[in-house]
Amino acid sequence: MAKLSVLAMLVLLSSVGATPPQSAGGLAVGFYDSTCSNAENIVRGVVEKAVRKNPGTGAGLIRMLFHDCFVQGCDGSLLLDPTPQNPQPEKLSPPNLPSPRGFEVIDTAKAALEAACPANVSCADIVAFAARDASAVLSDGNVNFTMPAGRRDGRVSSANDDTLNFLPPPSFNLSELTASFASKGLDADDLGVLSNVLFTSDAAPLKPVQTAVGEQKFANAMVKMASIDVKTGTNGEIRKNCRAVN
Repeated sequence: MAKLSVLAMLVLLSSVGATPPQSAGGLAVGFYDSTCSNAENIVRGVVEKAVRKNPGTGAGLIRMLFHDCFVQGCDGSLLLDPTPQNPQPEKLSPPNLPSPRGFEVIDTAKAALEAACPANVSCADIVAFAARDASAVLSDGNVNFTMPAGRRDGRVSSANDDTLNFLPPPSFNLSELTASFASKGLDADDLGVLSNVLFTSDAAPLKPVQTAVGEQKFANAMVKMASIDVKTGTNGEIRKNCRAVN
């Protein structure tokens, strides 16, 4: 499978606005409108500043969503740091090394959100918003879509067989990748539009290529991926610090 950079895939997407489903996996667009109305703008501002300074951070934020969602669902478990009680969290598993760039961006966004509306916005939702906003910056605004929210943060993070089993390595062939994505409810179209966001190093050269990819398919695939096995309602928690459970 040809390896293209994140920007190479994104920059060629149509500027026609995508309209993904208004809800997905029990999530909803505008979830924080009544509890933290500026939440998405706060995350967007932090992400735009970071990615304009270093585009590799944008690639890392997109990969971070993939790495989080494919193991125990999109619950922010990738963000948890090691502790004496849990010395080997998810981020230390071999498939997550080297870790995607952008953990400090999530920290900055979380700190700003806690100052604006404490205990309202989950770290899992910040990761999803950040991946969406990084896509917009890397594509010069051509990729612009809504991201349903309402995820809650998981309390479990372990560098165990789940991480090894569910995160497909770069060495996977097309059949193996297709099977891996299918196990998470993603189809061949999703794999086609996401595989170059997800399997290229954060440090890969960001060069445009002459391949047209549909923005609508990319948007829908991102929303679908960000809805994998989400925790909602009373399942999980809203962390005060994205690197530690409450």
